[in-house]
Amino acid sequence: MFTGIVDTVGQVQSMARNNGVELRIKASYKALRKGESIAVNGACLTIERVVKGGFTVHAVTTTLERTLIAEWGEGRPVNLERALRVGDRLGGHFVQGHVDGVATVERVAAQDDALLLDIRLPRDVAATTVLHGAITVDGVSLTVNALPEPGVMQVSLVPFTRAQTTLGRLAAGDRVHVEADVLGKYVRQLCRSET
Repeated sequence: MFTGIVDTVGQVQSMARNNGVELRIKASYKALRKGESIAVNGACLTIERVVKGGFTVHAVTTTLERTLIAEWGEGRPVNLERALRVGDRLGGHFVQGHVDGVATVERVAAQDDALLLDIRLPRDVAATTVLHGAITVDGVSLTVNALPEPGVMQVSLVPFTRAQTTLGRLAAGDRVHVEADVLGKYVRQLCRSET
């Protein structure tokens, strides 16, 4: 379980294909442990080895099918968050680290001190996305600022988020991981079960 409050931006140092993809990620964390869960651009992965200056994780085939991980290359910056501990502050929202799909940035526009991103969502994610609700984009907890058209949601990035995550670097056409709000997913499933 995570909150979508990114701890640090790491960097992919190497990738090796072996029935999935093994990633070595450079990160500034201290006291990491083998077996620990970590969100990498919103995808919950398990630390296989702790190495000097970082860690390794393995993304299995099912993870590769719903994420962009297989397309990453060396040097790519990634948003990182360690798993939530009991007693931690919940600064974002409950995030499972289960990427629901890949979305596409359609428009990036500055508005005063904010940066607005219009993002076209996969159908299942759009169905559970509500105005002023929560959504996770590349592991970052955000509030839905607007729903400009069916299938598109808008988020507003404050200067701190742009500086402390990879989201400030996004441009139209870029693709991102999205995770719908867990409450919306459960409500939608319950409503389906009643019909």
